[in-house]
Amino acid sequence: MSRVGKQIIMIPEKTEVTKSDGFIVVKGPLGELKREFKDTIDINISEKEIKLVPKEISPDTVALWGTYASHLINMVKGVNTPYEKKLLIEGIGFKVELKGKDLNFALGFSHPIKVVIPEGLHVTTEKNTITISGIDKEQVGQFTAKLRALKKPEPYKGKGIRYVGEVVRRKQGKKST
Repeated sequence: MSRVGKQIIMIPEKTEVTKSDGFIVVKGPLGELKREFKDTIDINISEKEIKLVPKEISPDTVALWGTYASHLINMVKGVNTPYEKKLLIEGIGFKVELKGKDLNFALGFSHPIKVVIPEGLHVTTEKNTITISGIDKEQVGQFTAKLRALKKPEPYKGKGIRYVGEVVRRKQGKKST
């Protein structure tokens, strides 16, 4: 049985949750999110809460039960307070610029790297810090991971792109005899 799925999801004020044709639409002060859900889980929406109940108990439906509950929790929270992730660029000559809807990176390659910012995300840059925010938790995390994958932090000097607060395990360099 799913611990997350059993929880009752409270709907805050100024937030509206509707269900139609297998889609759940969550509208709030910051925007609107829409996601498709299979009908193996009954999603009961009242004025102030959402309850999820599986139609039958099987390994697939129990797995979906908790997953759907997590998605709904993230959707309700996202339309009220935006999700935010920060990246840190470390290394000599490594830099990032925000030009319109593009991020231009100089990461030690022979060419600059240009990344287009997806719709629905707000990106700011300060010195060597990139802040990504948006109402969709999945989209924020996916874009942040995509940026980090451009130049992962290396273990000898720690150069590269890493999350703020991420600890990079350092290796010992060559020893001289």
